[in-house]
Amino acid sequence: MRIVIATDHGGFKLKETLVRFLKSKGHTVKDMGTFSEEACDYPVIGYKAAKLVAAKSYARGVLICKTGIGMSMVANKVRGVRAALCDREDIAASSKEHNDSNVLVFAANIVTPSKAKKILSSWLGARHLAGRHARRVSQIKKIEGFEYEGAKKDRS
Repeated sequence: MRIVIATDHGGFKLKETLVRFLKSKGHTVKDMGTFSEEACDYPVIGYKAAKLVAAKSYARGVLICKTGIGMSMVANKVRGVRAALCDREDIAASSKEHNDSNVLVFAANIVTPSKAKKILSSWLGARHLAGRHARRVSQIKKIEGFEYEGAKKDRS
């Protein structure tokens, strides 16, 4: 699978571990940085990675920052991205099965490298269940495209 990964300085060490892990499992990995623990701004890095997932250049994305909150906010601003901040295997699997998440976000100050590998494996192994879940994902896409009644009024 083609996977893009990106982090800010707070998640650099975890990113390095996950890049090696993904490659060892046979995945093609695009590392968008950052490439050191020197302070940097997560919005630009996260946005570039999320855009690659939205464009379907990469099937999935992994974003990391200290809390995971900033990267989640950035990624979910990109039309076509459904990013899920997960700290447990079952939640990660459910985010794919129910919400068809295509970006997994980690909080580097919460998950250990060992735990992150388990969560990532669970997420990568999960498949969207379709059925009633597909209907709900379709509703998310409509909201994202401002297709619901009243959305045009709320754009101001």
